[in-house]
Amino acid sequence: MLYHLLMYLDKQFHIPGFGLFRYVTFRAGAAAVTALIIAFWLGPKIIRLLREHQIGEAAKLEAPKTHLSKAGTPTMGGLIVLASLVIPALLWTDLKNGYILLILFTTVVLGAVGFLDDYLKVVKKKPKGLIGRYKIVGQVLVGLVVGGVIYFYPQWIDPSLVPLNSKTTVPFFKNLEFDLGLFYIPVVIFIITATSNAVNLTDGLDGLAIGTVGIVGLTLAIIAYVSGHAEWSKYLTIPFLRGNGELAIYCAALVGAALGFLWFNSYPAQVFMGDTGSLALGGVIGAMCVLMKKELLLPTLGGVFLMETLSVIIQRTYFKYTKKKYGEGRRVFKMAPIHHHFELLGWPEPKIVTRFYIIAILMMILSLATFKVR
Repeated sequence: MLYHLLMYLDKQFHIPGFGLFRYVTFRAGAAAVTALIIAFWLGPKIIRLLREHQIGEAAKLEAPKTHLSKAGTPTMGGLIVLASLVIPALLWTDLKNGYILLILFTTVVLGAVGFLDDYLKVVKKKPKGLIGRYKIVGQVLVGLVVGGVIYFYPQWIDPSLVPLNSKTTVPFFKNLEFDLGLFYIPVVIFIITATSNAVNLTDGLDGLAIGTVGIVGLTLAIIAYVSGHAEWSKYLTIPFLRGNGELAIYCAALVGAALGFLWFNSYPAQVFMGDTGSLALGGVIGAMCVLMKKELLLPTLGGVFLMETLSVIIQRTYFKYTKKKYGEGRRVFKMAPIHHHFELLGWPEPKIVTRFYIIAILMMILSLATFKVR
């Protein structure tokens, strides 16, 4: 909204300096700073409100005993993240851009699903919160809309997307695209659902999920910028998506929101983001990769989230298999997701989080390297 107002004023009155607001890089920086300021200003107010209404995290049976001390810590702090993300996006992006409209849709709908889950758990005191299948319905709905619009109406988003509507680029290979055809929409549904749940699984230690999301968000900002820049995309031999640059602004806001929330969520956490934040942020990451035509880069880019998810799948599968075969379930890890395994090995929580950040940064470097090593 602010962007459109400034462009209108510049067009009508030719105000010196207002031309800066046309540049994606300037607006990305402004969005990041705006997100950070909103998080710093809004964070204490929401945390105080959550405490006053005793909206706190319940003790988790599937977590190590050391987590009992976290019981009562305010949750639903994802409201801080979402406000710090959506408001700068509304202010600094081009709201006529189809990419922005789809990513805003993803954020708001999955944020609402996560909020409802948290509300049922901590306010209505229903231990299971929103029933799992209803969460899946929300995630599938978002994937269906995003995938359906890209597949059937790519020209509405971006004319340059038309020849790529059902295609994805292949990392490490120059000018190689894979056409998913009729399977494109189911693949999009799977990606958004999987990433949404993967970030949710990762949100088990103070600062772990939000810090990793910030690192991934920074990587996506760089990818969006080069994808939407004619010269850079030509140099790197990747498809040029004219309107993709606006997603760089959204990603910059995501980085600012992540840093702002990390201020309150770092060890020892003053607030948890809950499903309100984790389901929405995971869906955003998945949708971003879809909108940038970098779906196959997601396992590398989201390496930490993939590792967390696989640890749960391996643990549950092996437990069921051994229980059926031997009459007693056995474990591969001391506890899943894998960050709890390291806790039970005696690693301090801040050390686990820091080392996972290092892995995420290495995955970031590898992801960006795929654009040059082609």
